[in-house]
Amino acid sequence: MQRTDYPATGAWSPAQPAGRRHFLSFGERAVALDVGATLRDVIVAYETWGTLNADQSNAILICHAWTGDSHVAGAAGEGHPTPGWWEGLVGPGLAIDTDEWFVVCSNVLGGCQGTTGPASLHPDDGAPYGSRFPVITVRDMVRAQVRLADELGVRRWHSVIGGSMGGMQALEWAITYPDRVGSLVAIGTCAQATAQQIAWGSIGRRAIRLDPQWRGGNYYDAAVGKGPWQGLAIARMVAQVTFRSDNAFTERFGRDLADMDAENSGIGLWDKFEVERYLDHHGDRLIRRFDTNSYLLIGKAMDLHDVARGRGGLERAMARITASTLTIGMSSDILYPAYQQRQIRDLVTRNGVRTEMVEIESPHGHDAFLIDLQQVGPPITRWLHAVD
Repeated sequence: MQRTDYPATGAWSPAQPAGRRHFLSFGERAVALDVGATLRDVIVAYETWGTLNADQSNAILICHAWTGDSHVAGAAGEGHPTPGWWEGLVGPGLAIDTDEWFVVCSNVLGGCQGTTGPASLHPDDGAPYGSRFPVITVRDMVRAQVRLADELGVRRWHSVIGGSMGGMQALEWAITYPDRVGSLVAIGTCAQATAQQIAWGSIGRRAIRLDPQWRGGNYYDAAVGKGPWQGLAIARMVAQVTFRSDNAFTERFGRDLADMDAENSGIGLWDKFEVERYLDHHGDRLIRRFDTNSYLLIGKAMDLHDVARGRGGLERAMARITASTLTIGMSSDILYPAYQQRQIRDLVTRNGVRTEMVEIESPHGHDAFLIDLQQVGPPITRWLHAVD
């Protein structure tokens, strides 16, 4: 990528249109984090669809993945550069029917689309947090969501649903606050990050750290084109490889070279294959809508994810789940293989609650939960109506 018009950060700011976002301010009520630090003046950006019923029994929390945000459904427009990340699954008459359910999705703590994160202004001096923003965990994200639930008047979610990192949040909800979760839908996720998952994340972090324009995380005053876009693009390209399967790449791109002159058989060292151009495209898209520091922090939170931490082991942690649990795995997922969904199901089954696993047959790898909606939607709809 040779573009020079990349912003220093793709984070949303209050100077931009809010779109469908609502904002909850915690004010002076500090948020205590697992690492021992605290945050004050925290703001959580969220969106809602549908109407909460009189007894607050129809509320569903949807938790987003790594580079997602609160915009789970709806068209692109002012404040939202892309359509909802589950557009086609959430809405009137769809699998998660907003004529029936009150749906909530918030941007996670540490994010960059309206919720307090490293691109936000530090209350002490009004400058971006940058490198001063502390490490966060998935549990920290959930604690912020608890305050949002309280503000919305939701004592108990009918269901908490999430894929990938969203599934990690869903599991933490069900373990930490079992009396507040009626059912659980965990998709393409894990109870504990594995060494290989951590390894993939570490490569992306190294790419960002080695970008001289990252400046140790304090790059927000950089001119256009002078931010850490190269490191973020490479990190995203590495991740994108893990999001898809070998078959998906082969069937779509094969060994085709991009932009080759049919009359010129010479091939230069940096002439690209079509799959490389595809990865460039995904790097370009992320640079324009995400913040590099948020990418680092959220990725680290995923690597730190371990529901057993401080709970006496995995079995004891999972024994806290009382919510009926649906796990959904993807047959071609190399990042969060289906065996991890079976592990979750098997552990929760021991609790005597209703459990089920559905495995989606798809060539699209980990991203199948965002692509194969015709397979993902029906089991979710069925599970929502099976909850007492």
